[in-house]
Amino acid sequence: MRSLTLTVNDRPVTATAEPRTHLADFLRETLDLTGTHLGCEHGVCGACTLLLDGMPVRSCITYAVACHGAAVTTIEGLDDDEIANELRAAFSREHGLQCGYCTPGMLISARDVVLRFEEARETDIRVAMSGNLCRCTGYVGIIRAIEDVIASRRSRGIAPVAGAGRTTLGPAGCGHAPGAVEGSAHTALPAAPVGDVGADTAIARTEEERLGAFIPQATFEQSFVVSHPRAEVWAFFADIREVAACLPGVALRGAPHDRSVAGKMRVKVGPILAEFHGTAEIDRDPSTYSGTIRGVGRDARSTSATRGTITYRLEPGADLRSTQVRLSAGYTLTGPLVQFSRSRLVADIADSLTRTFAQNLEARLAAADRFAPFSAPASELNAARLIFSALAQRLKAWLGRLLGR
Repeated sequence: MRSLTLTVNDRPVTATAEPRTHLADFLRETLDLTGTHLGCEHGVCGACTLLLDGMPVRSCITYAVACHGAAVTTIEGLDDDEIANELRAAFSREHGLQCGYCTPGMLISARDVVLRFEEARETDIRVAMSGNLCRCTGYVGIIRAIEDVIASRRSRGIAPVAGAGRTTLGPAGCGHAPGAVEGSAHTALPAAPVGDVGADTAIARTEEERLGAFIPQATFEQSFVVSHPRAEVWAFFADIREVAACLPGVALRGAPHDRSVAGKMRVKVGPILAEFHGTAEIDRDPSTYSGTIRGVGRDARSTSATRGTITYRLEPGADLRSTQVRLSAGYTLTGPLVQFSRSRLVADIADSLTRTFAQNLEARLAAADRFAPFSAPASELNAARLIFSALAQRLKAWLGRLLGR
């Protein structure tokens, strides 16, 4: 058993808990705060959402002892909260609840949305609330209720709070664990970027805002060699149309303008077909043979949104007649398709996609006439096929190790 001290709904609490006890179980069984509901117990459905240091978190996958020193607010602690009360009335008025099991977590997530959003836009609200699942309502009343509260508060002159008032980066409750070194667990943010960090890409009002700095959910690195000099590969990378032609599922929409380009990418995962439309911003540094591509996109069908950054560097190969291409990428995915963003899954897709790109790049560079007919990549990225290919490669490697080859 471990001793911990929390501030729960503005009341200091000292108790003991097993290191493996989740915060939701601790609140329900030790403190009798049963307003926090347990649904999937895997951090997926959002029924257990509460506020930890003012940030919505999944309490079913948060260890209680990891929150030592933190402030916890459950749905019971929002009895006198102005926004929560407005949301309760709106949920009732718009029939945004039926069985009510998801409602405590739904209200807490909705409160965060009301705090942050400047405008009541249905698509943005759906994306932001996609982590809270309801089996009863169909979400129409829930979304309408949140829209009403946002519109009402803005009409009364109540401005949104950038980042919901959060001023630190890192896991909710970070810096409160026993033995934590001050300043090592979290980093204070400068005043200006807080809104960018706290807001989802889907609510950014301009492309420029959406292409700003962000915290990636996952990162990965790839590397491959092409049998052409670095200067030749660098010149090829300057033509975004040529680069796009090497990527399956990618198509440009219109001519590149200055440093930006609009395009789309079709991704197929089994029966699911997503088409992300967006823009990319490209920077190149000839002195270091490196470049950065920052992009955002959204699939209108699923309302999923993504943003990412790819940094590449070209280095001379071993014989100077070849080039080592090093890639580093980071991405964030929100909305219903986030279920396919597991880091291992994405790493497998990235590995196979990089091999495909390298093969197409080699073929393009090897063509005697760069503008000769080229066998274009598939019109859509078949993620399932890439995953199968990656799994086959992994199985082959595993068998090789097993047989001592």
